Amino acid sequence: MRNDGGVVHRTSSSQRASFAESIAGVDSAADAERRRGLRNMKLVALSFLLGATVVFLVSTWAQSQGAPGWVGYVRAAAEAGMVGALADWFAVTALFKHPLGIPIPHTAIIKRKKDQLGEGLGTFVRENFMSPEVVETKVREAEVADRTGKWLADQRNAERVAAEASTVLQVVVEMLRDDDVQQVLDKMIVKRIAQPQWGPPVGRVLSSMLAEHRQEALLQLLADRAFEWSLGADEIIERVIERDSPTWTPRWVDSLVGDRIHRELMDFTDKVRRNPDHELRQSATKFLFEFAEDLQNDEATIARAEKVKDQIMARDEVARAAETAWTTAKRIFMESVDDPTSTLRTRIADSVVHIGESLRDDAKLRDKVDNWIVRAAQHLVEQYGTEITAIITETIERWDADMASERIELHVGRDLQFIRINGTVVGSLAGLVIYTVAQLLF
Repeated sequence: MRNDGGVVHRTSSSQRASFAESIAGVDSAADAERRRGLRNMKLVALSFLLGATVVFLVSTWAQSQGAPGWVGYVRAAAEAGMVGALADWFAVTALFKHPLGIPIPHTAIIKRKKDQLGEGLGTFVRENFMSPEVVETKVREAEVADRTGKWLADQRNAERVAAEASTVLQVVVEMLRDDDVQQVLDKMIVKRIAQPQWGPPVGRVLSSMLAEHRQEALLQLLADRAFEWSLGADEIIERVIERDSPTWTPRWVDSLVGDRIHRELMDFTDKVRRNPDHELRQSATKFLFEFAEDLQNDEATIARAEKVKDQIMARDEVARAAETAWTTAKRIFMESVDDPTSTLRTRIADSVVHIGESLRDDAKLRDKVDNWIVRAAQHLVEQYGTEITAIITETIERWDADMASERIELHVGRDLQFIRINGTVVGSLAGLVIYTVAQLLF
């Protein structure tokens, strides 16, 4: 039973048992070993007290029977050893419980001061282990960037990272609902592309390309293709003339006309191809400049561009672009993550090796990464240090007082028994010295 602010809380035996199981069940074998060690050390400490008691009783009896004077020295040492052993037994026991069950003031300290102990421990950890200066020192001593770089530069480790990354990505992809992803892609890409007017931005891009004379390459390509086409256009020209010429014209006249047209066509396309300043090419460039201007400023041209945009966006393949893209990407991705020789896994591994080699070989990069880590760690400590150490305080506050005392004694009680042993030994020596001085002086 404990009293918090006037409210009495009773801890049932079942609750205590449950708590004991929760804190002792993590490693029952280790706890059993600790209990054996604690019992053994208590027996050793008790044996020192019993030994001093037996010596005191025997020497007292011997003195009453007229024993030599040296027995007094033994009796004084044994008496002081008994006092030291009892005093230290009281001190050690008072940490965890009331000695002999008597509620002596300032005993059972851990049970009574459990919450203050947790708060003090949390404050100690925060001030001595989670200060920005300590964190910086520890992080720099760890050489995280250098060790990470050397580890990642190993091809086997890089392949392991690639495999783990692929597994994580696979889980993420499997968790995503196809409908949700398709809606996001549709809103972020397809509909965003269709939302603004196409005319002005296309006109600005076209104007920029014309200002840089990018159209020359396109015009040259068209001129070359036109000339190549004209070389084999004689049959087409002949068929057109035969189809459209009057029925009364002789065939040889049609042939002469066709040859003439073919030669003129080849000559014309060749001149356009060879002369960058040809009138036709200049006219085409002028048309493109005017068209770019109209796309930006002419309402009729802008409206026609919008109509073309609406026609394109209304096509079924465009409307289902997000669904098709996600389905295809997901299929390719799922096939790649399961294949150790896939391009995806290989590129991830190569990227990891490259990052590792850069960290391993570039001192400036390592310093930069270490500085990032230090700043991040200091930020976490400054912003969340109190919350982190509060875990210690809150955990200890939730512990049952009796169980917490027993748990702490289980872990440190064995070493505390040496205090009792030392008390017996030191007390005996101190008693012997005091008795000796008294005999010499008086």
